[in-house]
Parts: sequence; C-alpha cells; structure tokens
Amino acid sequence: MEITASLVKELRERTGAGMMECKKALSETNGDIDAAAEALRKSGAAKADKKADRVTAEGRIGVAVDGGKAVLVEVNSETDFVANDVNFKAFVDSVALAALASGAADVEALKSAKLPTGETVEETRATAIQKLGENIQIRRLVKVDGNNTVGAYVHSNGKIGVLVDLAGGNAELANGLAMHVAAMNPPHNKAADVPAEFVAKEKEIELAKMTDKDKAKPAEILEKIISGKINKIISEVTLYGQAYVLDSDKTVEQAVKAAGGDVVGFQRLMVGEGIEKVVEDYAAEVAKAMQV
Repeated sequence: MEITASLVKELRERTGAGMMECKKALSETNGDIDAAAEALRKSGAAKADKKADRVTAEGRIGVAVDGGKAVLVEVNSETDFVANDVNFKAFVDSVALAALASGAADVEALKSAKLPTGETVEETRATAIQKLGENIQIRRLVKVDGNNTVGAYVHSNGKIGVLVDLAGGNAELANGLAMHVAAMNPPHNKAADVPAEFVAKEKEIELAKMTDKDKAKPAEILEKIISGKINKIISEVTLYGQAYVLDSDKTVEQAVKAAGGDVVGFQRLMVGEGIEKVVEDYAAEVAKAMQV
C-alpha cells in the first residue's frame, strides 16, 4: 500500500510522534493506521523508559487555587525549549488542577489522579514524553489546605511559584506577600522560626569580627552591640523582618498587622533548585556523531 503524505499527517496528529517515525510505522504495518498507532505507542513507552534517567532540571511551576485550598507543582523537563512548549504548559496546568481536585498528599498519590480526559496523570505524562521527546518528571507538590486567605503567585517565566497562608488580612495583601516571597526568598517566616543554632553561630561570628577595643567595653554595652547586629541579620532572613517590596517604608510585619492579618506560613518552589545540571558540550557531541 502506498504511504501517502496525508496518511502520515493523520498518524502524526493522532500520536504526536515524529514524521519519519510515523512513515516508518506505516510502512511496517502496510498502511494500517490503527496498527501503526499501536506500534508507535509501544515504541514510545520504550523510549519513555530510556529517557527516565535523563536529568530534568528545567520545567515549570503550576498553580491551582480554590478558596482556602491551593497547590503548587513542579514539573520538570530536560530543556527550557520543551518547558516553553504549549503542550508542556497545558500538561503542567492540568497536573496542578488534578492535584487540587484529588487532594493528593504527595507526588506518588498524584500519579493516579484522573484528568478530565479520563487518563491518569501518570498515563498522560508517558504520552507527553512520547510527544515532546524528553524525560518529564513531576518532582514536587506543596499545598495549603485550610480556611484562610491564600496568596498565590507564579512568576511570568514559570520558574518560581509561591503560596502564602494568611489568617485575616485580605486577598490583595496575600497576593502581594506571595510576590514578595518570590522576589526576596526569605528562609524563615518570623524571628521565632529562626533556629537557635543559626543565632548562636552568628553571634560567634559577630564577636570574632569585633576589635579588641570594642571587646573591652562593659558587658552590657557589648551585649547591646551584638544584639543589634543579630536583630539586623534576623530581619534579613525572615519574611516579617524584611522591607515589604510593595511598600518599602514598612516591614512586612507592619504591613500585615496594619491589615489585621497574620502569616501562618508560606511555600516557595523554584524550578530545578537542588538538581545538579548537566553541562552539554555540543561541539564534542557533533564531532562524535560525525565519526559514527
């Protein structure tokens, strides 16, 4: 049977596989498009398995919010090119919605959540790997699940996402705080959340930096100097202590209290943090391919 361009096009649209793969599958099945589609699905699953060990340090953050409930998911790809593909973006959005609707507690539970298509998240991920040609992994899921006001923000490049759990206050403040956390990345919420070991180490460092003249001052004066330095450090590493990015005349704590609120906590995800990226030497790769 003649393998026409229209037949190849139809199979490509149906499976998302590459043009040459579609032509080959049709040739091997004598133009039987159903058999060719099945063959591509089988080969696609095999390719997905082979791609599973590839490093996925790019990707996007997806967000879904419903009242006092919200989720962030980090979905990774191998390259930024795929991370910006419309199909990948749609997959990330669907995963976030599935995470919220299913109430999944972690990524493992999320894999079996159903999408509107009837497929599970894991089945759709395998299809996306075949279609986009890269390893795709759902790496992390964080959530806010309560009756407070939720602030949610995902940066325009899709690389950073934040959820803020705000008791009292209002939605405008909550969303503003989420933007602040995205920009300033405070390690802690309030001074009480800063580990005692961190404070002790900073005191040790500040004392070591002082001159002999300062160290010779009365104990109470020395304590005030050290305390002032430590308070400044604590303000820098806490959300409440930082100057509010949307009103730099106030600290976040002042802005929150003025609105009658209290930040219960926040979650921040940045794509690829903690993953060791592989630096590709494309010149060497091309040279190696030319020798084959």
